[in-house]
Amino acid sequence: MEASLLRQCPLLLPQNRAKTVYEGFISVQGRDFHLRIELPEDLQMKNARLLCSWQLKTILNGYHQIVQQRMQHSPDLMSFLMELKMVLETGSDSTGISMKVMDTLEVALKKKQELCPPPPPPQFYSSLVEEIGILGWDKLVFVDTCLSTIKLKAEDASGRKHLLTLKLKAKYPAESPDCFVDFPVPFSVSWTPQSSLISIYGQFLAALESLKAFWDVMDEIDEKTWVLEPEKPTRSATARRIALGNNASIHIEVDPKHPTMLPESCFLGADHVVKPLGIKLSRNIHLWIFLWIVAFVIHINLMVPFLIKCVIIPNVHSLSIKYAYMSG
Repeated sequence: MEASLLRQCPLLLPQNRAKTVYEGFISVQGRDFHLRIELPEDLQMKNARLLCSWQLKTILNGYHQIVQQRMQHSPDLMSFLMELKMVLETGSDSTGISMKVMDTLEVALKKKQELCPPPPPPQFYSSLVEEIGILGWDKLVFVDTCLSTIKLKAEDASGRKHLLTLKLKAKYPAESPDCFVDFPVPFSVSWTPQSSLISIYGQFLAALESLKAFWDVMDEIDEKTWVLEPEKPTRSATARRIALGNNASIHIEVDPKHPTMLPESCFLGADHVVKPLGIKLSRNIHLWIFLWIVAFVIHINLMVPFLIKCVIIPNVHSLSIKYAYMSG
């Protein structure tokens, strides 16, 4: 039997002298599958135990009773293995589904291994916990179980809440984390191997301060005008479409770096409605420019009242005038 077993399953080898434990691989349709067979002292298959890999279990799915019957009636290990190979070949040939499922699972497992690299060293976690402690646990909104994704919160000078999402890499802090924010401008982080969460958070606060004027302007627009689009603007949104009445509206694009300067605008509506608005706008552009200069000199943000005046009584708005006429 030993010679026949070696010919049929050359990769399945005994693990002890009593030859009650065999472990290795069985080949089916050109593929090798891991399995382990534990026999009792009398070597009777009816009391044996079969252990196999998840790939082999996938192919045997639906054939458990047949395998159990073969174990009960096979006189020896060699006979059982021959029966098992027939079951495996029949099961995978009948519909091909088991093999396809197994291939899909193997691909998914490989992708998961690629997406989940080996865990970082212990000092990664200890230093990260220390940094969060220095920064303040009250600023922590979320952290995953691997400590690879961290979300920090902050408020700007006007009380608006903001989130900073960090994706840490295994080589942190040697490698800069990926940062995700809801800003209208790119958030570029200055990073060195000596940097930490504290330095990133400080840059985040500085960026919030630099965008305060922009968000103040956009909040005033949202509060005091009828904004048609977007319905739920994010902090990164720079455009608004505002209702003017008479089925007309104006689309404006505010520059985040210069929010109190004249925004680019475009009137939307019928010709007989928007054309007079454009004429009034052209005649009064100089008022916007003069008042903007005054506001800049005295460091007072006067943009919102002017914009509201423009929306309600369109007489000042943009250096670049565009029209979008509708039939009728």
